[in-house]
Amino acid sequence: MGVSVAVYQLGRVEYVDGLELQALFSQSRREGGVGDSLLLLEHPAVLTLGRGAKSGNVLASPAELQRLGVTVHETDRGGDVTYHGPGQLVGYPLLHLGPGQQDVRKYVRRLEEVLIRTLREFGIEALRVEKWPGVWVQDSRRGGLKKIAALGVHLSRWYTRHGFALNVAPRLEHFELIVPCGIREAGVTSMQAELGTAPAMAEVQQVVARTFAEVFEVPLTEGTVPHHTVSVALTRGSQVLALQRTQARGGFWQLVTGRIEPGEAPIEAARRELHEETGVRAFVAALDYRHTFAFGETRPPVLVEETAFVAGVPEGTDVTLDPGEHVAHQWLDARAAEALMPFEGLKEAVRRAMR
Repeated sequence: MGVSVAVYQLGRVEYVDGLELQALFSQSRREGGVGDSLLLLEHPAVLTLGRGAKSGNVLASPAELQRLGVTVHETDRGGDVTYHGPGQLVGYPLLHLGPGQQDVRKYVRRLEEVLIRTLREFGIEALRVEKWPGVWVQDSRRGGLKKIAALGVHLSRWYTRHGFALNVAPRLEHFELIVPCGIREAGVTSMQAELGTAPAMAEVQQVVARTFAEVFEVPLTEGTVPHHTVSVALTRGSQVLALQRTQARGGFWQLVTGRIEPGEAPIEAARRELHEETGVRAFVAALDYRHTFAFGETRPPVLVEETAFVAGVPEGTDVTLDPGEHVAHQWLDARAAEALMPFEGLKEAVRRAMR
C-alpha cells in the first residue's frame, strides 16, 4: 500500500457513477496519478449481481423492481446478489497491495475487522462466520444470526476494487427482494435495528475511516470534492426542457447546469444559470437530490458534487439560448427526456422534477 490513504466522503453516488469512479481511481493508481483511496458513499436502491450470482436469488419480478424503483446491475466483484440503498454505508478501498500484503484471504479478513471494530464502538458485538463471508450479529434483536455487513471484492494484479456495505439504517424490507448473498439460512439486520435508533451516517463514516487506518496500519488524508455545480429541470406543463451542448462542450443533451460561484448559495446559482442559459426568470425549488460523480474520463478523476433544482413556466413559454453554451433545445415528456440524458444523475433529476 501507499504511504497514506485518501478518504473521500462522497454522499450519494449513482451506482453506474460509482463503477466509473472505481475504474478511474484504480487506473490512476496504476499510473501513479493518485495514491491509495477509500471512497465512502451511499447508493440509491439497486441489486448487484456478483460473478457467482444465481438468477433464482432475485425473488422479485422485474415489474415489482420497477415499481419500487430498484435497478439491477451485473458487476465483476465476487459473490452472489446483494442490495445497496440509502442508509447503507458503502466503502470502496482502491488500493495496491504491496509485498507482504498480497493475500486475498488476509485482505478480506482485514476489511471484516474494520467493520467489527466499528460496530463494537457503537455497542454492537459482531463476528465472522467461517462458512459465510461478511460480518454478522450472533443474537440479533431480529432473531438469531443476522448479517449486518456484506463484502465483495475484486483484485487484479493486487489492485483492489469493490469492497463492503455496512447496514446503518437501510430499508430492511428491500432485502426481501433477494436471497442476500445467496444465503437462505440467515437474514439481515442493521445498526438501527440492533440499537433501536440509527447513528448519524457521518459519525459512522468517521469511525470506519479511523478503524481502517488502524487495521491497515496506514495514515489517512482527507480527499476533497473540488467542484460544486447545480442542475435545473425547467418544466412547462407535462414537459421538461432538454438542451444540446455545443460540440466544443461535448454535444450531448442535458438540463440547465452550471458551476456554483465562490460565495454563492446553490439556489442562487440555480437561478442565475437558469436565466443565463435560457433567458427565463422563475421560482426555483430544491429537488432534495445531491450526488457526486466524475466529470469526463480525466485521470486522476475530476470530482463534482451537483445539487438539483426544478423551476416551472406557463404553457407557451419558450427560451432564448446562449449560443456559447447550447445549439438546440426540445420540450419533451418525462420518458423521452430521461432517455435523451446521457448521465444517471440527470435522469434522476428529470424523474424527480416530473413526479
